[in-house]
Amino acid sequence: MRFTVRHETLYRYSAPVRLGDQILRLKPYGVTALNHRYDITPTPSWREDRLSPFGTPETRVGFAAETDVLRIVSQFTCETGVQPSASELPNPPPYLNGNIDETVAQFARDLRAEAGTVPEFLLSLTETLYHRTHRHIRPTGYAQTAEETLRTGAGACRDLAVLFIATCRSLGIPARFVSGYQAKAETPDGKRHLHAWPEVWLSGVGWQGYDPTHGVVVTDGHVALSAAPDQMGTMPIEGGFWGDGVSSELSFGLEIEVG
Repeated sequence: MRFTVRHETLYRYSAPVRLGDQILRLKPYGVTALNHRYDITPTPSWREDRLSPFGTPETRVGFAAETDVLRIVSQFTCETGVQPSASELPNPPPYLNGNIDETVAQFARDLRAEAGTVPEFLLSLTETLYHRTHRHIRPTGYAQTAEETLRTGAGACRDLAVLFIATCRSLGIPARFVSGYQAKAETPDGKRHLHAWPEVWLSGVGWQGYDPTHGVVVTDGHVALSAAPDQMGTMPIEGGFWGDGVSSELSFGLEIEVG
């Protein structure tokens, strides 16, 4: 599937500020025919492209002068498909650690008891969260705890991803958080938004994504930007600024064409 994406993020400050280094995680991975570029205002004084500690792309930029605006536009065209398998799980502890609430652990045990194999359990978990939760858009803020999403039966895509990950880890299944885009535009406000979903490690397969927000296995209808043990490691833009008494305002625009 071909994706053409333009994602603009705009920070406006009430007075000129000094920008800290910014980490950008808006370049896709696991795709082919990639054509990606950043347009950044003000122009960075330096730039470093690298891989994150978890093996996905990120760009660090720095700025010399003060500014009252920071504008970051990420644009690319890519072809999605099946990612190559990997034979060895990298850094397994980060993908298994975490304090799992007992209600979540019991939820996991109950589902696992009804499934014959791990793949069957993962499909059951995906479909269960899809059918039992009220899914909504929450543009800002961090994910809820897994137990809150399970208790309320409601959450945004990142909340369902966190619950899915905790459920898997409670059974010893390595799982991670992924941020990216999706081909579908099933949003009540009619706008495009960043999407989040979990991936689990399957022996002989590698990382496999599941999307409980839509109740499907991830195939070529998703584009991944960043993956990490938790949401914090996948923030699309991470950085700060210095300015006494200065407030900031964030806006964004996301355009996705799929063919």
